[in-house]
Amino acid sequence: MPDLPASPQAPTAPHPAPLGTDADTLAAVLDAVEAEHAAALDLLDALVAVPSTGGSPAEVEVQHLLADVLAGDGCSVELWPLDLDELSADPAFPGMEVARTSAYALIGTLRGHAPELGRSLLVDGHTDVVPPGDLDAWTGDPYRLRREERDGVEVLIGRGTCDMKGGLVAAIAAMRAVRAAGVRLAGDLTIAPVVGEEDGGLGTFALMRSGVRADACVVPEPTDLDLVPANGGALTFRLLVRGRAVHASRRTEGVSALELFLPVLEAVSALEERRNAEVDPLVSRWPIAYPISIGTVHAGDWASTVPDLLVAEGRMGVALGEDAATARRELEHAVAAACAAHPFLRAEPVTVQWWGGQFASGRSMDEAWLSTVRRAHAAALPSWRAPQTYGAPYGSDLRLLAPYLPTVQYGPGDTRHAHAPDEHITRAELEASTRALAVLYLEHCGVV
Repeated sequence: MPDLPASPQAPTAPHPAPLGTDADTLAAVLDAVEAEHAAALDLLDALVAVPSTGGSPAEVEVQHLLADVLAGDGCSVELWPLDLDELSADPAFPGMEVARTSAYALIGTLRGHAPELGRSLLVDGHTDVVPPGDLDAWTGDPYRLRREERDGVEVLIGRGTCDMKGGLVAAIAAMRAVRAAGVRLAGDLTIAPVVGEEDGGLGTFALMRSGVRADACVVPEPTDLDLVPANGGALTFRLLVRGRAVHASRRTEGVSALELFLPVLEAVSALEERRNAEVDPLVSRWPIAYPISIGTVHAGDWASTVPDLLVAEGRMGVALGEDAATARRELEHAVAAACAAHPFLRAEPVTVQWWGGQFASGRSMDEAWLSTVRRAHAAALPSWRAPQTYGAPYGSDLRLLAPYLPTVQYGPGDTRHAHAPDEHITRAELEASTRALAVLYLEHCGVV
């Protein structure tokens, strides 16, 4: 494992433009992409079958599986266990929401043949997935890839297909196509499957701390093949609301924590409205750019007892360019004001705790890099619409990568299907992103 850098390093100026890609090379690679589609589906099938939820043994298993895949594809592979104690003790550690006893970092590099002429590229894609939730809401096994036709479109269904094993498969299939076409990239191409993105960013944080670098990075998260160079942040919080328990037959002599939560919830909703009154133009497309959402509420322990404790957990959006500490203070002040206005909560104020994933916002507006991705998209997908460029309302690993190298999210799928029952992408999206990424490798890394 490389030595740990002391602090983030600003992205360096890009190398001179690499040798150009001629029409014959481009055609050969795109033909090779077509030949890789069946193998890509097989790989996606294998990855979906591994239930790699955060903190599970399968989260480790999928890293070893992909290490074998990348080695078989001609990459120089490094796989090493992460020192969880050391990483979590780092003041900049982005947090975890699940317990882990082990986790692995993995990079596979297709070595460039003329690094001095080309540019290096990092593809960062997470392998962890969220739990499936209510299994009855699925039309089949979440961990078995299913191919169905819906409204005349072939969709690929399974947990992680959209977020984001599909994008990772496209990146690997694109690399395979470049090799199958006999193309020699000038710069290094490194594919980094990472763990822990869903609950903070452990894997990418570890890669950056270990010194992994490149001239640019693409994260094939689901963006509908649009360009996403910025993300809002997301902070996980917990609210503890304390009441006074009493037998339910004498409920007026107690104080229900559930009823106490209602004015607090109103204050949180009002805060969300204020924080979204004016937003950065990059995220103005979203109805609520920086949501504050309550995800879980637990109150009481007996049906005939007035509940004396309510625990609510939620997620707070962080504005582009906003310091996370400022966002935390705003929520704390809003809750404190609601408590001050309530006769019981004035004496027993709600406790606000910050735990789990703490996603700062991130921005990487490197126009040269964005132009390269747009150029690759146009060359690979001339019949598709031109990609839009905007910021996303969710946290991602982009904010961990941006201090070190120009980064953009660009990949198959629509985030509305992520984390949902019957999560899916279309086969057309998977194949299109494979074409686009293959051309991006040529455009950025260069060909010799």
